[in-house]
Amino acid sequence: MKTAYIVKGYRTAVGKAPKGVFRFKRPDDLAAETIEHMMKQLPDFDRSRIDDVMVGNAMPEAEQGLNMGRLVSLMGLKSEEVPGVTVNRYCASGIETIAMASAKIQSGMADCIIAGGAESMSYIPMGGYKPVPNYETAKAGNESYYWGMGLTAEAVAEKYKISSKDQNEFAYHSHQKAIKAQKENRFQDQIVPIEVEDIFVDSKGKRQSKTYTVDKDQGPRADTSEQVLNKLRPVFAEGGSVTAGNSSQMSDGAAFVMVMSEEMVKELNLEPVARLVSYATVGVEPRIMGIGPVKAIPKALDQAGLKLNDIELIELNEAFASQSLAVARELDINQDILNVNGGAIALGHPLGCTGAKLSVQIFDEMKKRQLKNKYAMVTMCVGTGQGAAGIYEVF
Repeated sequence: MKTAYIVKGYRTAVGKAPKGVFRFKRPDDLAAETIEHMMKQLPDFDRSRIDDVMVGNAMPEAEQGLNMGRLVSLMGLKSEEVPGVTVNRYCASGIETIAMASAKIQSGMADCIIAGGAESMSYIPMGGYKPVPNYETAKAGNESYYWGMGLTAEAVAEKYKISSKDQNEFAYHSHQKAIKAQKENRFQDQIVPIEVEDIFVDSKGKRQSKTYTVDKDQGPRADTSEQVLNKLRPVFAEGGSVTAGNSSQMSDGAAFVMVMSEEMVKELNLEPVARLVSYATVGVEPRIMGIGPVKAIPKALDQAGLKLNDIELIELNEAFASQSLAVARELDINQDILNVNGGAIALGHPLGCTGAKLSVQIFDEMKKRQLKNKYAMVTMCVGTGQGAAGIYEVF
């Protein structure tokens, strides 16, 4: 079996949806500009040698439809020769493409693939514009297949006895870690500056526009506190504990990596960033979908022949504080290595982008900590009852 390496990886900043910095920026443009930036770091590379562009996306319709993967390939590479495909595993879509790219290269079916994800929750609402659940399936007692994610977070909080106080404390620390990371410029090396044209109507009713560059995540709030979070009302269930403050933010963003065969890496004299050691997906009860990583993480560790204490850093997507705490407690995860720069509650969760975004983040953080030839993990719960976990060796 061949070896597949990740040689480059970048992400955009993450904007808040639906009225954030990327509200006028299409997701295909975000993706294309991220890929363009990555290719500028390889100025002499023959783009026709790229075998595919894989774009993860959770709501592939409207501005994210028409096989966005192929359109992003055309737009980002300025070449008609490279194909493209769109991949949907909801919140794990971005890392799913990295796993698919790695597997194809390991099997000898490709030598170079660009993989990642993009999502605009400003353009496309959660669930898409026309969600149509199967009535007969729901009628048969399977209505939880179609539950909103907030209800599943409440179910997890109830089942695993996660208090409102603990959820809000977790959310507060997510913001504090993210603010600290921004002050220390821990994200800047990984973020692609994106130019945005902001269109608005002035006080005289005239159309105006201004152009600026976005290179900083919009979500972290320095002004939040546990007291403020404790005052927020539950939004998904009467008498519940899940609030807007202890849930992930709706977001816009894109992130991509270049995956390459060992032979091509040596030919081009490139330095690998990381390799995907293992990747596992699992199914769990849809009503408690947030617990997915509890099953996915042991499966990925078993594939890799590793133990949890072999992992130096973990990025666990903070879909909700309730599910993040439930996962951490069930697996006894060391809090000192978990989401060290904050998570999705502070930094945002652009659905199909998130798996790739967290991968880029963890590569960069491992490098900054000089953890060479060590292992890192990216994991998340996935809508309709799934979990995913990927383990990387980072160089």
